[in-house]
This record gives sequence, C-alpha cells and structure tokens, in this order.
Amino acid sequence: MSLTITPLSPALGAQISGVDLRRDLAPDDRDAIEQALLAHQVLFFRDQPLEPAQQARFAAYFGDLHIHPIYPNVPETPQVLVLDTAVTDVRDNAVWHTDVTFLPTPALGAVLSARQVPTYGGDTLWASGIAAFEALSAPLRAMLDGLTATHDFTKSFPLERFGTTAQDLERWEATRRSNPPLSHPVVRTHPVSGRKSLFVNEGFTTRINELNEYESEALLKLLFNHATRPEFSIRWRWQAHDVAFWDNRVTQHYAVDDYRPQRRVMHRATILGDAPF
Repeated sequence: MSLTITPLSPALGAQISGVDLRRDLAPDDRDAIEQALLAHQVLFFRDQPLEPAQQARFAAYFGDLHIHPIYPNVPETPQVLVLDTAVTDVRDNAVWHTDVTFLPTPALGAVLSARQVPTYGGDTLWASGIAAFEALSAPLRAMLDGLTATHDFTKSFPLERFGTTAQDLERWEATRRSNPPLSHPVVRTHPVSGRKSLFVNEGFTTRINELNEYESEALLKLLFNHATRPEFSIRWRWQAHDVAFWDNRVTQHYAVDDYRPQRRVMHRATILGDAPF
C-alpha cells in the first residue's frame, strides 16, 4: 500500500489514506503509521468499517491492550470498550482529559472507531501537550519540570454517577481499591521522541503535590486553560466508519456533548503504555 499523510494543523493532526485497516498491516505500513503518530500526535482515517476484532488487531500492532474497569465492552472482544449514549453515561468524556492517567502506566494511545454518529454535533477535539508546554515562558517551564501531580480515578468516575446499582457499585468499589490516587510528573518526556509535554488534565488531575492547596488550584487552573487553547488543538467532525488513533502520552481530548437526543456509538481500543518520566 502507498500511504498519503496530509497534515491538518500546525500543532497536531493528520489524515491518512491509502491503507485498509481491516487487513493485516505490512511492516512498512505499520512503521509509517507509527512515525506519523509521533510527528502528528493524532491520526484520522476515513471510511474504515472495522469490526471489533479488526479494530483490536490494528491497535495491537502498537502494544498490549487494556480492558477498561468501568465501561462496558464488546463481549467477544473485551479489549474494545463501548461508548454508547443509549446505554452508558458518557458525560465524563465531555471534559478535557487524557485517558486512564489514574493507572501507574497510562495508555500509550487509543484507536477510536465511529460506529454511529449524530446527523450533526458530537465532534471530538484533541490538544497537543507538546505545543502547550513549548509555548510557556522559560521560567514557568523550568518551575514545572520536576513537579508532580496527583491523578484520581474518582474525579471522572464519581460514585453518584457510576455506582447507581448494586452491580455497578461493586465494580466501582473494586476499581477504586485497585486504583488509589497516584502521582505522575507535571511535565512528561516522550519515551520515543524525547520531547516534553504537559501531563496534567482536568479529567483526573486533582492537585500539584509540592504546592499548597491554594497555589495548586491556581496553577492547575492556569495549565488547564492554557493547554486547551485553540492554537494547540484540532476539531474532528465524525463520519460513520471514521477511525482516530492518538498518542495519549502527549495529548488531551474532549468529546463534545451537544447532540442529544441523537445517539452516538463509538468503540475504543486502548493501548497500554509505560510509566511517565
């Protein structure tokens, strides 16, 4: 196959054509997609009607897959979680977040497949933590580098929304016990490119550990607002069978919840990563 890579914005984003993700990837194509991901941070593929097993197989070219502790999954392919607004409360996706940073080794990336999309609305935005970090002043970059922040599962998955039945409550309690709050660097170094990125997000980050509560709240508010400025972000309007593949180590995303009562169904395969440093 001959891949065509079309950049979509200066900060991040590229559209890729010339590949059928339903088929086995040739080594050269797999490597080209990985290099494009490193360069552009989020990749988009149009007209890729993937079955869950095909989606999981494509994602697994880039690492081992995660099974989400809360969201439902495809029974025959549990590595693929289901975000269906007719079934699950997905309001936690309508906040800027980086996936599963409550894990000691947050996701390397994720592959999202659009199964059913509203007639209009339901876009997703991504923002580059690299662009955001590099735009900060040198004194602020120096201060942030070396700080750590707490990430907490319960911030995006509060008991009152995800423990509403006995079965849900049992799952939520088990997840909370196995995922206590933990710390990651405020500034993360990409393990492949070596570039530095902001690594705090409104979805899971609760405080900066080395600062007092007042200072932490003020600085996090600044960083949350700065990291999602339009010049660091891109907005994707979904079509059915679109696929997005993003580098979760250096991006945040926001699923716009503006399409009710229309239904939106997405499938996600999440690729496990390594400990941030």
